[in-house]
Amino acid sequence: MPDFIPYEHVSMTDEEQMHRAESFYQLCRRRRSIREFSNKPVPRSILETIIRTACTAPSGANKQPWRFVVVTDPELKRKIRLAAEAEEKQSYEHRMPQEWLDDLAVLGTDWHKEFLDVAPALIVMFSIPFTTEGERTRKNYYVKESVGIAAGFLLAAIHNAGLAALTHTPSPMDFLQRILDRPENERAFLLIPVGYAQEGTRVPDIHRKQLDEIVLWR
Repeated sequence: MPDFIPYEHVSMTDEEQMHRAESFYQLCRRRRSIREFSNKPVPRSILETIIRTACTAPSGANKQPWRFVVVTDPELKRKIRLAAEAEEKQSYEHRMPQEWLDDLAVLGTDWHKEFLDVAPALIVMFSIPFTTEGERTRKNYYVKESVGIAAGFLLAAIHNAGLAALTHTPSPMDFLQRILDRPENERAFLLIPVGYAQEGTRVPDIHRKQLDEIVLWR
């Protein structure tokens, strides 16, 4: 039988719960993806703490099938930018259907990814579908779901720390495994530039769906 420890529960009144829920919502509603970063460095202690927060996410069978590679070296960031832009250029010019390009047009994006050079840190999330122990291979469970949840925790932690980020998903992302010298069982999942917004940064005037558009009560 596994060992169990007491669950630490914080009791609150309905009013306290609502206050905390509303405060967190107001914090998160101000979160925006940005593409204009300052080159001001982010202290390593802050990066470590937001990653610790991401690692509190639930995962299938508690396998924690993720790896975080933090890139701050300018030369390595440059290599990542050039490889990402090569893939993105192919996607924008040959792979993406017109409907997709039309949807992206309102966000003002293209295949140029200067932010990968400028942002002081790039956090690359890798998923780990299996691990090896000697000659034995052990499977991880619900890998994409687990890493996706951890990514959500990470983005919330980044925003809570007063930092800005962008979820960047160049496709394919095999170049990240190669450039960062990761083993065969680690698959690039998400590339997140992290830092401070450049002064005067502007973001698209987009709107989130209303609650009645996304929630059903039964």
